[in-house]
Amino acid sequence: MISTGGGDASNYLAALRAAGGTGEARYLPGPDLSYDGLLLAGGGDPHPSLFGQENRGSRDIDRARDRAELALLEGFLGAGRPVLAICRGHQMANIYLGGTLIQDLPPGQSGRHQAPDRDLLHRVRTAEGSLLRRLWGPACLVNSSHHQALGALGRGLRAAARSEDGVIEAAEHETLPLISVQFHPERMARPAAADGGALFRAFLELFP
Repeated sequence: MISTGGGDASNYLAALRAAGGTGEARYLPGPDLSYDGLLLAGGGDPHPSLFGQENRGSRDIDRARDRAELALLEGFLGAGRPVLAICRGHQMANIYLGGTLIQDLPPGQSGRHQAPDRDLLHRVRTAEGSLLRRLWGPACLVNSSHHQALGALGRGLRAAARSEDGVIEAAEHETLPLISVQFHPERMARPAAADGGALFRAFLELFP
């Protein structure tokens, strides 16, 4: 199941097919465990009340989607089903586990992570022992299109990759089948960046 904001999900569907899987994109789905796994897609910002803050720069908020995706995380992770969380999904997974967000990166920093009409490529360093280190080595290029970032990490999460200015670009859970990335692997390809398809293949390998 792919949870989206109701927009075009063709990149996610194509990436899953290329990795050997199939998907169905839905807006505001319930936690239907007839699906083998969950992909949380990108989109607008989560409501800051979910992590105990007032609005300090969050935008394009969809409260109904927030509620639906927290229920999806509870249902799928509670059942031990794999979850791949991308961009907004990366942030929602952290919130679900009790973490916080940086609502609006400082001007100099946000300029390195968001452009108005395109992805930016930048280097990340992967953590030793992480899935991303196994897939892409100690450093690689990823794409970026966000003005928010993870703050305090949620329960059981560890940073799997950081940008050179310290932003947590990926996280992995110590015990749950959760892979969480701030960038967009569904539109990442060599030679410009790391092979995003490798992440989708690793996600599908988690399926029973």
